[in-house]
This record gives sequence, C-alpha cells and structure tokens, in this order.
Amino acid sequence: MPSSRFAGSLSTPKVDVAIDMGNHFLNLTVDGFLKIGTVAATRVLAEDAYHVVKRGNISTRNFDQTFKKMCKEGAYWGTVAGVYVGMEYGMERVRGTRDWKNAMFGGALTGALISAACNKNKDKILTDALTGGAIATAATFLNYLT
Repeated sequence: MPSSRFAGSLSTPKVDVAIDMGNHFLNLTVDGFLKIGTVAATRVLAEDAYHVVKRGNISTRNFDQTFKKMCKEGAYWGTVAGVYVGMEYGMERVRGTRDWKNAMFGGALTGALISAACNKNKDKILTDALTGGAIATAATFLNYLT
C-alpha cells in the first residue's frame, strides 16, 4: 500500500527585548506589552497600507489616521498582553507550580478586568472572563504539543 509523508520545520526569528526593571514580574509584563503592542501596531500598518494601495491615493490625513490607529491598537493589545502575562506569573507564584491552570486563571482574570474597564454589563464581563480563560488554556495546550 503506497504511503506518503510530509516532514518539515518552520523556525521564526526570535526577538528578545532586554529591559531590566529590577523585578522579574515587571520584566515579563513590560516584555509582553512591547512584543504584542508592536505586533498590533504592525498589523494596523499592514492593513492600512493595503487599503492605500487598493485606493491608489495617499495623503497626510491618511498617514495621521494610520499613526493614531497604530498607537491606539498597540497600546490596547499591549496592555491586554501585559495584564495577562502579569496575571499568569502571579498565579504561578501564588500556586507554586507552573501548569495550564495558571494560564486558565490568568486568562479569565485578564478577560474580566479588561471587560470591566470597558463596560458595566455583568454578563459581558463573565463571558469575556470565560473566553479569556478558554483562549489562554487552548494556547497553552497547543504549546505543549509543539
């Protein structure tokens, strides 16, 4: 019986930001903020560059709007990442172990905090907490597979 296999590997460049705040918790939080904030800002830049090319025009107004959007999205997603990394590290320190439950609790607390800062609907806060915990847990399990 004929069979076929596919084997390969994908390696990504690793970027480490070395900012020493004097505290491991702060180092992790700032690192998460900077990395994810940069990814969010780059996403906005790529998306808006596509729209500029598609429309065929560029102006100072478009550039200003793109820059403001990059700053807003970078700050928002950087904050979410910083809070999550801090929560997960805090859970690890409180529980004294490093496992998937830290990601679940950290994701749930981050979802609840970010949601509570944006709205007052209790059902939405609970839903966002559950979603944050589920996404963080799934990401941790996927990391275990690789």
